[in-house]
Amino acid sequence: MELKIIKNEQDHAQALARLDVLMDIDPAEGSVENNELEVLALLLERYEEENFPMDLPSPVDAILFRMDQQGLKNKDLIPFIGSAPKVSEVLNGKRPLSIAMIRKLSSGLGIPADVLIQDANKQQQFEQDTNWDAFPLAEMRKRGYFPDFNGTIHELKDYAAECLGTFLGAVGLDCKAQPMLLRTSAHLRSNDKETDPYAIRAWQARVLHIAKRQKQLKEYVSGTVNQEWMRELVKLSWSQQGPALAVEYLNRFGIHVVIEPHLPKTYLDGAVCLSESKNPIIALTLRHDRLDNFWFTLTHELAHVALHFDGNESWFLDDLDAVSHDPKEDEADALTQEVLIPASAIQQGLPKDAAGVESLARSLNVSACIIAGRIRREEGDYQLFNTSFRSTKHPSKALKAAGYIDI
Repeated sequence: MELKIIKNEQDHAQALARLDVLMDIDPAEGSVENNELEVLALLLERYEEENFPMDLPSPVDAILFRMDQQGLKNKDLIPFIGSAPKVSEVLNGKRPLSIAMIRKLSSGLGIPADVLIQDANKQQQFEQDTNWDAFPLAEMRKRGYFPDFNGTIHELKDYAAECLGTFLGAVGLDCKAQPMLLRTSAHLRSNDKETDPYAIRAWQARVLHIAKRQKQLKEYVSGTVNQEWMRELVKLSWSQQGPALAVEYLNRFGIHVVIEPHLPKTYLDGAVCLSESKNPIIALTLRHDRLDNFWFTLTHELAHVALHFDGNESWFLDDLDAVSHDPKEDEADALTQEVLIPASAIQQGLPKDAAGVESLARSLNVSACIIAGRIRREEGDYQLFNTSFRSTKHPSKALKAAGYIDI
């Protein structure tokens, strides 16, 4: 038979018939007939792979087949799946395999991972070399980070890769390994504290999720945020509803505001980033739920927008209790102070008494808490003027009343 590429059913039938003849002959190694048999077998294999692809067995069928091969009972799967009830649920199709189960079954029983996965999203999660258990899963679940997950914390840990992969991927974030978490374009301002990069990543994703759910804003015009614009914003601070008015003001100019409490070991006061549509997102934790802190943090994050945003996806993550070691943070601090209390207004120094604080606040048309807060910070005494001004009034109350937060 003339050897040629098999292109159709007729060629396939002829090649099969010739293969049967050659196999009956059982030609010697190295003979012309044996060479023909080997080439013909390769041609048939190629044609059949392209035209008669075999479906992979279902994950359960693959597990049952391996159990039959190795003489395993249901109880023998407990080390791979977790418990006798879970084994029963998996084998009866009532519980999907988790990434953790797939890893153990593939490694322990030699079942190919692609047979157990058969889903592109799950395959991507499987390939990510991440310690998913390092995320603060219990706290994230308690705060509603996984609205579609109704299981227990133990079940969440079983399906951590799936839940977190979906949670991060929905807002364009990934998490391959701890070094990847730390290799980011974010500027993290922090003291020498043991920050948790997994908690920070989770908080970032949460901020993006909330911003994504907010109403669509007008396009942000680059250059809108500048020193004069920020001063007009800060003048809203005289009102008891100032924090809520500030959110409304920022929304009018295409800037999202997200209030999301910090997670343990993040030590964050605020952050700023860009949305997919290039609208700035200002995120505040209200870690220090005081008016002076609210206005300083808000203005500081806006200073980053004014000074450092060039259209790239970048984060500034700020612990404002920390001493700055970053020139960009120094620049943002300087602009913030100038906006809140211009240097020209305190050429003789900051006021020393409550009357002076009130007078300066009226002349600048801002809340006296901003002046008092600056003095407290510079003096290192946070008890100053506590009985004179409402600088300790919680901005969260005004924001909650306006529907901007639900805490």
